[in-house]
Amino acid sequence: MSARAMLRWVLLAQLALAGAIAYGALRYGALASTWLALACGLACVLLARMLLTANNFRATARFSSATPAPFRIGAGAMLRLFAEEFIATLTHSSWFMAHALAHQRIHAGSTAPPLLLLHGYGCNSGYWAHLVRELDAARISHATLDLEPMLAGIDDFVPAVRRAVEALCAASAAPRVIIVGHSMGGLVARAYLRAHGSAQVAHVFTIGTPHHGTSLASKGPGLNAVQMQYDEGGDASAGAWLRQLAASESAHTRALITSLFTHHDNIVAPQTSSVLEGAQNIAFGGVGHVALGRNRRVLARLMLEIAKLSTREDNL
Repeated sequence: MSARAMLRWVLLAQLALAGAIAYGALRYGALASTWLALACGLACVLLARMLLTANNFRATARFSSATPAPFRIGAGAMLRLFAEEFIATLTHSSWFMAHALAHQRIHAGSTAPPLLLLHGYGCNSGYWAHLVRELDAARISHATLDLEPMLAGIDDFVPAVRRAVEALCAASAAPRVIIVGHSMGGLVARAYLRAHGSAQVAHVFTIGTPHHGTSLASKGPGLNAVQMQYDEGGDASAGAWLRQLAASESAHTRALITSLFTHHDNIVAPQTSSVLEGAQNIAFGGVGHVALGRNRRVLARLMLEIAKLSTREDNL
């Protein structure tokens, strides 16, 4: 099953649950208004979704790395962080990713390297809805890719990435592309570099990627989840794939990578797992894992880094 189909089934189940709650409220006289009953059902579903988001923060708290002083936030900022992450999770799963289709968009006359966008675990190309708007506004050519089967091994996605890189280069007449990967997508980009080198890659930006694994991966299904497990010292197999990937990389490969991450990630824990030695690392605070793809500060910094890279590419 694709991520799109799964999300549609989940959305349908949530709507059915809201309807059942509304029916129960009317049937047993708790509420007299149909519209009020429907609002009650919807509110219950939203509350359940909110509790799921809260549980992610709770689950990662035990494994969280220490937050550096410049990134510590107060109660108000924590509430804003939670609200943004909840809204991001809700809108991405219930709308953007439930409707999106992978696409390639070429902007004539663009001199910037085109971007290939790779989503994370359990997601699809709809994750990039906000970044795509920024790229279109800047007239930067780009392509999105749905990484399927959803629960396959990370290396199994590499052939599709290779085809997408070659197709984007051919369509844009560019010799190299920039790869942007969120979460697992960043590991897919590194696996591509291991398999095919950097001849067609100008740079890789990873966003919220668990380069050293995450504690929550042990709870997820699929070979890709197993490969993203964090090595806590109690299981020899945990982190084995990540260690092999790291051992295959040269200093030159690491220099091609920029890791953007947040010290308040609610999926990647410890959060310092996103720090990749030998790469450029750019830290944020007050942003959750899913919200990294829509947060204004993160997107502005990413677009700035892309512009810098485009200038360097033009001077080559």
